[in-house]
Amino acid sequence: MTGAYIAAIDYVLPARKVSNDELAILHPQWNMNQVVLRSGVENRYWCNSSETALDLAEIACRKLFNRIDREKINIGAILFCTQSPDYIMPPNACYLQHRLGLPRNIAALDYSLACSGFIYGLFLAKAIINSSMAENVLLVTSETYSKWIHPDDRGPLTLFGDGAAATLVSAGEPTIGAFALGTDGASASTFIIPAGGARLPRSDETAKPAMDQSGNIRTAEHLCMDGAAVLDFVKKEIPLFVRGFLDREGQTLDGIDLVIFHQASKAALAYLNRALHVPPSKQFHNIPDIGNTVSASIPIALCDAEAQGRLKPGMRVLLVGFGVGLSWGCCILDWR
Repeated sequence: MTGAYIAAIDYVLPARKVSNDELAILHPQWNMNQVVLRSGVENRYWCNSSETALDLAEIACRKLFNRIDREKINIGAILFCTQSPDYIMPPNACYLQHRLGLPRNIAALDYSLACSGFIYGLFLAKAIINSSMAENVLLVTSETYSKWIHPDDRGPLTLFGDGAAATLVSAGEPTIGAFALGTDGASASTFIIPAGGARLPRSDETAKPAMDQSGNIRTAEHLCMDGAAVLDFVKKEIPLFVRGFLDREGQTLDGIDLVIFHQASKAALAYLNRALHVPPSKQFHNIPDIGNTVSASIPIALCDAEAQGRLKPGMRVLLVGFGVGLSWGCCILDWR
């Protein structure tokens, strides 16, 4: 069986930077100090009206290609994780293959996951490589959640940022280790866009705005997030899940050099680090500067941790993602 490793990662954020000061001007009734206390987000980046997840993905991939010897890399598959595709069909991955000028004899597919998407993508990429179907897999995680958020819905608007990451997973040294994955579809409605699919097509009725008990406004065509329920899920499920995974693999946090959680919110990260007794030296946060970038958050965090000298070759890293689905996953990798 062939091993797999992360050969390179790069990412891109949109040009438009949106600060809390800007949001405070638009919504003077919002307590932005309270927003920062709970979400931890001070700035986020949003696409313009004509910019899409596919556009961001192409830029991220071209940045990645500039860092590697593109002529010697034979990409055999594209995995594109997004919940904001350019079209209902065809998949973004097919357009990306064409835009990047990749050969036609490769596999290219989209999969719809959010904050656990990078973990699932690594799992799929490793499986493809282990099957000997490809020596190199281009894993793309790209989201433009800003397009799904009602401008008067305080929670999502202040929390989420857009971004894309491109990760090259290659055959070779087996540094991508064990995985554990989980799903709870019974709680799917806590994080959902109700209208726009086949179950509930868009209509005049789904376009009507409604106010919740906290004063937030949204329609059925926008992201509807029960923030309290999602945080409750994180508190109940993730620490137990991570401890069980480490026990199963005969690992402890003593043998982990860095823990990178999906950058969900300041409140979620603080709870998880406390519940799992992660020492400050093994924690990493970049949510204040870019917000919650959904499936792109973990690879972006890996890039930033490396750039800041927090992540170095030979370090063992625990990755943990969780969110829409509800779905969650974790894995261990050795950085090289």
